Amino acid sequence: MPDTAPALLPDPTLARERDLDALAGLLPFDARERLAVLLTDEDAATLKHLARSGMGANTLRALASDLGYLEAWCLAATGHPLPWPATEALALKFVAHHLWDPAERESDPRHGMPSAVEDELRTRSLLRVAGPHAVSTVRRRLAHWSTLHRFRGADGPFKAPRLRTALSLAVRANRRPRARKSARAVTAVVIEKLLATCLYEHRLVDVRDRALLLVAFASGGRRRAEVASLRVEDLVREAAVPRNPADPDGPMVAKLTIRLGRTKTTTAEDDARVVVIGRAATALIDWLALSRIESGAVFRRIDRWGRLGAMALDPQSVNAILKARCARAGLDPALFSAHGLRSGFMTEAGKQGVPLPEAMQLSQHRSVQQAARYYNEAEIDQGKAVRLIG
Repeated sequence: MPDTAPALLPDPTLARERDLDALAGLLPFDARERLAVLLTDEDAATLKHLARSGMGANTLRALASDLGYLEAWCLAATGHPLPWPATEALALKFVAHHLWDPAERESDPRHGMPSAVEDELRTRSLLRVAGPHAVSTVRRRLAHWSTLHRFRGADGPFKAPRLRTALSLAVRANRRPRARKSARAVTAVVIEKLLATCLYEHRLVDVRDRALLLVAFASGGRRRAEVASLRVEDLVREAAVPRNPADPDGPMVAKLTIRLGRTKTTTAEDDARVVVIGRAATALIDWLALSRIESGAVFRRIDRWGRLGAMALDPQSVNAILKARCARAGLDPALFSAHGLRSGFMTEAGKQGVPLPEAMQLSQHRSVQQAARYYNEAEIDQGKAVRLIG
């Protein structure tokens, strides 16, 4: 009687990886294999549910990565998977492990994250910082943790008074300065230097990059995901407008209206729109004419032989394009990122005296405090306060 091979039991890790592959376009490619190991079946099911519910792609990427980190941290800190619902004690432990006082750590090695937990997270390539975490990172992970509780129908401890007090005290003790998403703002002067590297009007890559940089900046400092997701169907070519509104009989310039759809601060139903005129509008029109793109993604990949692809750029490619142009312009790419287009627009608006509400209408900032920070930084060295003693 022939031997019968035993049936192989399904590998839960492979099953989770298949589930996550179904979300391939919404999860960080380089982290998908790691997430398949860290996330539970329930985690994968939750992410699939959130994708079906229409959660934004960028939000889902960040949430999935944070969920993987929380699972790994909990396993390293307690020896058990992340419980649902989490206890208040576990949330307090998370804050204590990530927000701590370096001065206190010098006198008490037990203060902050235990070395065994730190080593485990570094082994998994989940911990890169030396010292306490950024406050914004901890707040984001707690917020995502809370969001996941709500979608699982569980009550979390995140509104508990003791947790709020502990977080407030930890924030005060944390001395890590807030890191900028882009060390330098991509202001108008920087933009001109980058455009000077787009030399050839007949080369697809130069015409694309020129349009991308001008539109991203002039439309209010668009986020890289918004630039990457821009589609021809989102564009409306309007009648030309005067270059100088005070001189209606003067030179006329091109005008485009861009429908943003769903962004970080709006929903698809908000129908947010911005306008670009002049060089930015002309550059975009020239790109579409040269590339012969009539529908679908506006900004697409171009291979090393100059051939235009059908796929849209991903958000990270927008960042890579900016850095590559910085290098060609003789600027340090490490000092600039795609977010510098956003901060650069607001900084430039402040320098040129554009009223804050007008700039915010184009940038789509929700927070006046956040938007005003760029204005304050742009104007502080122009005032009398810094010249009191000469």
